[in-house]
Amino acid sequence: MARTVDPLVVGKVIGDVMDMFMPSVRFVVHYGPKQVTNGCDIKPSITVHPPNVQIAGHPDNLFTIVMTDPDAPSPSEPSMREWVHWIVTNIPGGSDPSQGREILPYIAPRPPIGIHRFIFVLFKQQTPLSLVAHPLPSTRANFSTRAFAAHNGLGLPVAAVYFNAQKEPANKKR
Repeated sequence: MARTVDPLVVGKVIGDVMDMFMPSVRFVVHYGPKQVTNGCDIKPSITVHPPNVQIAGHPDNLFTIVMTDPDAPSPSEPSMREWVHWIVTNIPGGSDPSQGREILPYIAPRPPIGIHRFIFVLFKQQTPLSLVAHPLPSTRANFSTRAFAAHNGLGLPVAAVYFNAQKEPANKKR
């Protein structure tokens, strides 16, 4: 499992978004037929709808997914780091986000300039989370995955995966 962390280090996901962790839960993310693998390229035109996500584990375990872009608005000047795209809590193990509670609705990636990293971070919850426990961010800009995890007692991630995307030329979508 340690090898799955290496691309996260090379891609500076560990450091920019989260601290070093040991992956311990199988976490698979697909946009249509395309599986998200660390550092792969995915066109924004296929990310319009939330991805299909599968989380391994026992139904008694609960998980939280955070999707974020640490490169907003531009990788060279990420002044809005991190831009949060999606938060779902209370997802039972062995299921998908539709079985959890969507705290922040999905917004598809639309990078304005440069190549952006879009990161899915999976946390294992110690207890069910309520809306009172984690207030909604007042803005999607300048979100902190680390602060969100600390505020909600989530600890370190149990899995993460990221893809790269950039603005598509208007005449080359799909």
